[in-house]
Amino acid sequence: MNDNTGKLILRLALGILILLHGIAKLKGGVGGLSGMVAAAGLPAFAVYGVYVGEVVAPILVLLGWYSRIGAGVIAINMLFALYLAHRNQFFSLSETGGWALELQGMFLFTAIAIALLGPGRFSLNGK
Repeated sequence: MNDNTGKLILRLALGILILLHGIAKLKGGVGGLSGMVAAAGLPAFAVYGVYVGEVVAPILVLLGWYSRIGAGVIAINMLFALYLAHRNQFFSLSETGGWALELQGMFLFTAIAIALLGPGRFSLNGK
C-alpha cells in the first residue's frame, strides 16, 4: 500500500508540474524555443516535440496509463531542456547556494524514478 501511494504521489507531482509548463506553451506557443532548436542544428519541426514532452507525456503519467513511457519521454524532454536552454548554468549555484538547475534536475530524476518503478496499483495500468 505505501509503495503504491508513494508512486501515486510521484506521478501526480511530476505530471501536474510538467503539464503546467505544457499548458503555458499551448497558450503562448513555442516561438521562443525555435532559436535554441535552430542553434543546436536540429530541424525546425523538432520544437514541436515539446508538446509531446510537456502535454502528452504528463497526461500519461498522471493517468498511470503507459506511465513508464510517458516518464521516459519527460526525462528525454528534460535532457533536451538542460542542453538547449540551461547548459550555461549546469555547474552554477543559485544565489541561495543550491544548484541553479535543481528544479530541472528534480524533474529529470523523478521522471527516471517513475520510468523505473512503474505507475503502481493506483493507475489505469495498475496491477
